[in-house]
Amino acid sequence: MAGGGAGRRRAKGWGHCVRRIPPPAFVAATDATATDAASATTGSPPLRPLPCHGPPAEEPWEVVELPAGAAAAGGGSGGRREADGAMLGSGAKAAKPSFVSYISPEEIHIKEPIEKEVYPRLLPGELLLCEASTVYKYIQEDGSNRGTYGKLVCTNFKIAFLDDNSASDDNEPQFENKIVGENDITLQCVDQIYGVYDEKKKLLTGQLRKYPEKLIIYCKDLRVFHFCLRYTKEEEVKRIVSGIVHHSQTPKLLKRLFLFSYASAAPNNTDGRNQTVMFETLEDWRGELERTKGNAKYKAVTTNEGYRVSEKLPLYFVVPICVSEESIWKYEGRGIPIWCWSCHNGAALLKMSAFPKEQDDSSSQMQKAFLDGIYKTISKPPYELLKTDDLSSSLPSLQDIQTAYTKFKQLFLIDNSTDFWATDVKWFSLLESTNWLEIIRRVLKKAIEVVECLERQHTNVLLIEESATDLCCVISSLVQVMMDSYSRTKSGFQSLIQKEWVIGGHGFLDRCNHLHRSDKEEAPVFLLLLNCVWQLVQQYPPAFEFTETYLTVLSDSLYVPIFSTFFFNSQHQKDTNMSGESLNTQSSPFRFLTVWDWSVQFEPKAQAFLNNPLYADKPKPDKSHRKTARFKHQRQLSLPLTQTKSSPKRGFFREETDHLIKNILGKRIGKFINSSDEPPNSFREFYDSWHSKPVDYHGLLLPCIDGPEIKVWAQRYLRWIPEAQLHGGGTIATAANILDLMEEVQSLQVKMDEEHSQAISGDLNSVPVLRNSARLSSLFPFALLQRQSIKPALPTSTWKDLEDEDDLVNRDDEFVDLSGDIL
Repeated sequence: MAGGGAGRRRAKGWGHCVRRIPPPAFVAATDATATDAASATTGSPPLRPLPCHGPPAEEPWEVVELPAGAAAAGGGSGGRREADGAMLGSGAKAAKPSFVSYISPEEIHIKEPIEKEVYPRLLPGELLLCEASTVYKYIQEDGSNRGTYGKLVCTNFKIAFLDDNSASDDNEPQFENKIVGENDITLQCVDQIYGVYDEKKKLLTGQLRKYPEKLIIYCKDLRVFHFCLRYTKEEEVKRIVSGIVHHSQTPKLLKRLFLFSYASAAPNNTDGRNQTVMFETLEDWRGELERTKGNAKYKAVTTNEGYRVSEKLPLYFVVPICVSEESIWKYEGRGIPIWCWSCHNGAALLKMSAFPKEQDDSSSQMQKAFLDGIYKTISKPPYELLKTDDLSSSLPSLQDIQTAYTKFKQLFLIDNSTDFWATDVKWFSLLESTNWLEIIRRVLKKAIEVVECLERQHTNVLLIEESATDLCCVISSLVQVMMDSYSRTKSGFQSLIQKEWVIGGHGFLDRCNHLHRSDKEEAPVFLLLLNCVWQLVQQYPPAFEFTETYLTVLSDSLYVPIFSTFFFNSQHQKDTNMSGESLNTQSSPFRFLTVWDWSVQFEPKAQAFLNNPLYADKPKPDKSHRKTARFKHQRQLSLPLTQTKSSPKRGFFREETDHLIKNILGKRIGKFINSSDEPPNSFREFYDSWHSKPVDYHGLLLPCIDGPEIKVWAQRYLRWIPEAQLHGGGTIATAANILDLMEEVQSLQVKMDEEHSQAISGDLNSVPVLRNSARLSSLFPFALLQRQSIKPALPTSTWKDLEDEDDLVNRDDEFVDLSGDIL
């Protein structure tokens, strides 16, 4: 029987009492007589730990049946038998033992903690630094503090919890990462570490004077691990806690990253790039110019070969033909419009790093004259008109983005079920207060504004930012995803990330704070892009070759330091650190892996979850109907310059829905949608005109940016919270039916091929089969069956608050006058 509170609890009825069992649920191997005898003589009976049955922190209770005589004597002044098994008073005759246990034999014979030695699976170059045995890992499901015993280890790559529970159901589909296991935390994925001292949490940093009883690790992928160290040896506790804090939280040198250890120990790794264009050669840039038909007005330059101009610029990049090499040299690449992408109508998207704002008058005048000359040069024919957009003034700052995300992620770092339900009743208010979804909406709106200039106004757009490596990357990537169907394929999207982010010079090392050098430089800029792309994926699934699972896995790969993709600030930094000492002490260049080789992390069956089975392949043009097809595509892609009547259901508030929505949603949501930065009339006309037409999944895509349309990326942020899962429902139920249908189609195709004696093409095992979809969670493949919450319940205080309220169903609707809020 589970007990709460402190002190000894009396069972109902005479002749029974309860006693505490020493933690963690130790039961003597002998009977009651032997136990009492051993307690009387040595005081230390042979004990057997019972893992997975009751937490160490909460000592379980047992009901003990006393003899009738002892029970009767219990009412008098003498002869009382204590519940902790003490002997009767001196001179009294001991009663016959009659111990009754209410623990079933199956529970008593639960497997003991690991007796056989369990060793961690180490990657090439991975070293075991410290370990601790008899660590209790809690399963944070329903607040019961259940869990399992095992070994906690720390290497130069990860923190891992090892137990002997390796059994798995072979009938269930698997989505296992070959590099990072379910109980593995890479050192770069550790966000914060807390220690629990006398039930109080304290952030652990630097040198520790006192070591905690419990360890709580919060991860950047929003997992939460709870470890009890109360029954671990003191010396092991010191080593493991100090090792984890030191290797995951203290600043380190770049070459101390596991990235270099892995590349040094496995120098012959194959670099599987598939069809991803890496943009590391001049030919890659020229190929992109040819693909977008921008080679008539723009050129790829080799001015920065050897990084002679600037270490922040890539080796090769594209500029307007009219820009001379002397101009590029003059200010080390600053003030030079760098080409990103060309539209089908000839308009181009450019970016430029701005000059420092604090300059003396003479320098400012020279730089202004230089910029004016550049603007005039690229505004003349054959170039289109130029519009500049300073993103530092039109979008939130990096500090605002970091602050919003820090608040936002706290909503999903849930310790237990009680915390989840305590915040559930005010979750939407907390979500709005973070401002994270509003930032996503503003970024998407800015991207649509740029799309309007390129598509409708046929105007070149020049994005300006201090370094042109943060928000410029976000906007330029979103514009290409919206306008270029190639960027919505898997290889095209990966090539886009390579071009705009990796080679473009985004500071992944600083923005992700991989080295823990400075928190001021940290900002989730790349996560912001993935969140915006996810909005498009969930609004237009057939337009994307990849799935939301692909985006989730890509976000997790930010913290896996065996790939070089997200662990350098620039191409120069990577190239200068390519040489090193291998294990045989011979100097040789490192062979870094790229994250785009998904076979490193996943088996082929698991990789199938990254591909969208509903992707609408671009139809090949029929020669007999070439003109008709081209006319149709052009009509759907380009928008008319004249005003068109928009659909009353697809735009912002309309007369037909004004009164109803304002009464239902109230002033709060109205204020949220009617923000101060409402789009201008040209934007609104462009936006509504596009949404009034059928969607061309291979043409232009514009996201819905109304307040309710911007949603939370549930798969990434809720996948570790059992209470948020919908069992047997959600997108996984749809996916299960689709995959079953695909399997049936493949089976029919096989029969047809056999009848016609044709060879079977394709890998029939590439489609994962989802059996028993009713048993799966809506957050599959990340949320597994064993993570389901058994007892989701609201706290008593919350229920009481709800009971005090009037019946919401019987209450009259409140009318809020919003006549003052005008769009």
